[in-house]
Amino acid sequence: MCYLVAKWFSKEGSLALSAKPGQDLIDFIDKVEARFGSSDLQLVTISRPSAYGEYEPYEFVDSEDELIAKLEKQFAA
Repeated sequence: MCYLVAKWFSKEGSLALSAKPGQDLIDFIDKVEARFGSSDLQLVTISRPSAYGEYEPYEFVDSEDELIAKLEKQFAA
């Protein structure tokens, strides 16, 4: 178990999705990067959100679709 964290460099806080390491996660990361680019968006996988205070506050999401929807809203803002 790990967390995929999506952090806009220009915004405070981040989104976090509980994920299973593996090819499906890699494919999802590639999909997100292709959609939003990587110049202002950082995607990282971490094991414990509490150990990475630089990404706080976290907003935990329940699905890949929810993560993309929230990124789209943030991207447009």
